[in-house]
Amino acid sequence: MVQEHSATSEAAPPPKGLLPLALGSVGVVYGDIGTSPLYAFREALKPISVDGVTHFEVVGVISLMIWSLTIIVTLKYVLFLLRADNEGEGGTLSLLALLARKGPHKTSKTGFLVVLGLIGAALFLGDSMITPALSVLSAVEGLKLVAPQLYTYILPISAGILVGLFAIQSRGTEAVARFFGPITALWFVIMALGGIIHISDDLSIFAAFNPYHAVAFLVSERFIGVVVLGAVFLTVTGAEALYADLGHFGRKPIQLAWFALVFPALVLNYLGQGALVLKHPEAATDPFFLMFPDWSRLPIVILATAATIIASQAVITGAFSLVRQAIHLGLLPRLQILFTSETHTGQIYLPAVNTVLLIGVLALVFSFGSSEALATAYGISVTGAMVVTTIMAFQFLRERWHWSVPAATVVLAPLLVVELIFLGANMLKIFDGGYIPVLFAIAFTLIMWTWRTGTDLLSSKTRHADVPLGSFIDAIERKGEHSPVMVQGTAIFLTSDPETAPAALLHNLKHNHVLHERNIILTIRTVGHPRASIEERFKVEKVSDHFSRVEIRFGFMESQNVSKALASLRRGGLKFDIMSTSFYLGRRKLVPDAKSGMPIWQDHLFIVLANAAADPSDYFHLPANRVVELGSQVII
Repeated sequence: MVQEHSATSEAAPPPKGLLPLALGSVGVVYGDIGTSPLYAFREALKPISVDGVTHFEVVGVISLMIWSLTIIVTLKYVLFLLRADNEGEGGTLSLLALLARKGPHKTSKTGFLVVLGLIGAALFLGDSMITPALSVLSAVEGLKLVAPQLYTYILPISAGILVGLFAIQSRGTEAVARFFGPITALWFVIMALGGIIHISDDLSIFAAFNPYHAVAFLVSERFIGVVVLGAVFLTVTGAEALYADLGHFGRKPIQLAWFALVFPALVLNYLGQGALVLKHPEAATDPFFLMFPDWSRLPIVILATAATIIASQAVITGAFSLVRQAIHLGLLPRLQILFTSETHTGQIYLPAVNTVLLIGVLALVFSFGSSEALATAYGISVTGAMVVTTIMAFQFLRERWHWSVPAATVVLAPLLVVELIFLGANMLKIFDGGYIPVLFAIAFTLIMWTWRTGTDLLSSKTRHADVPLGSFIDAIERKGEHSPVMVQGTAIFLTSDPETAPAALLHNLKHNHVLHERNIILTIRTVGHPRASIEERFKVEKVSDHFSRVEIRFGFMESQNVSKALASLRRGGLKFDIMSTSFYLGRRKLVPDAKSGMPIWQDHLFIVLANAAADPSDYFHLPANRVVELGSQVII
């Protein structure tokens, strides 16, 4: 697939008001990071609570949490990366589309960026499976405090909630946000109130605002401090999804929600949990739920469960956006993409991705069985994705904002060091379940790399049989009385290479011995920005009396509706009757070959992916009763 690129631009003004979009982003974008107080402080205390926790340790851990939120989420994502948008779209692959450049001197750099983009995208997809499982389990386990007899039903209840969550995805982000936004806003208010109530238990907890205590804790505890740091990272879960969900709401609503509600509520709640444990060390077993009085605990568990359901929404919608970008950038086969909003093109639903995520999430729930066990598997995918994004952000500063190397290094090097420390801390859990996200990342990377490599290989294998279009037209017109029979109507031949005669055209001429009076060689391009402008949408070239070349360009976040685009083209002057037009598609049967250039297992994987791709007539929205497919066999 050919990519074209343009400079980044400011995201378009949101079609709805700022406040409604900010409220919606609270439910979709911040649901994940908003549920981390359920388990983050609890897990961080476990390595140091064997012989009881001290004032120094509690203040140090809370300080680490507050400064992690400040440095990683506030500075990196909310203030910086949300501005590194590709015409309003965010995420690893959006950055890749901005940075990848064609040119003789940039091949190695482009290859490095593609590998980084693949790894970052794969890690995020792994996170999209782990986060829903961990969030929902951690909330439902609160039933142990209010109804111990329901302990054996925690897994079935969690599974039922997750099935329901994935079942409503087809209703679209806007509908989900409209329902979930107010609930999550209430959740943040309750969290903030819970923290405020307990801060007075020990006002010395305010010392956590001094980063000295975070550093002193790590220096004093040494190896145990690194272990604790792996749990502290749970505090910033959802930050990468925040960036990936940029296209769903826009930068300003997401920033407003963070500074007006989310960040203050998180800080207040962590301060309250810390003060509670300082006064009542026994509360370290479950500081979040023990913040609330007995009479309110059941409603809090119910609200927490609702909040964790919403939390999963951030990574699910982020996964939808990321997969669509991967498809349009040629990293994955075509999949069915459904648009769920008439006013916000970033709001989409991918049935196949939704199904794969649900299967993965349920497998994790039943294989790990508890949030405590699953927490050990968490962190590697998120930290890995963050490290990748920071490295790509360095290139973004250099190329898009034209910063010097020293300036970009001064800004990003400290951030990269912090994230590498977090990654190292999480790698300590590799044998306790941390291998799960690593396996997910390897699998997704192999899939995307195989599709990209196989597509290039397939193109090179079929190129030797290509006939230059100009030579083909000249040969047809020179035949005179031996020319094929000319029939009325228009034939549109879809091809990826407009300079050669499409295989479907050659097969049609060979087997049917006819040529339409009007023949359009149609190429569909995906440009490197989210939406193609009206000016760049079409390129039309008349080759001869009977042949024209047409190129239609779509942004990588657009639905590639060829029928609708051709209707606009007809209004623009290209004359043909859609009811007397036939669309010709080439259908290839792929046969694996051990000597093809890829290992035989990769050949088979590529064939499986190709067979799973959406039908071109559906993907390009072609009229079903006007499509003709002509097949050929290709050894891959």
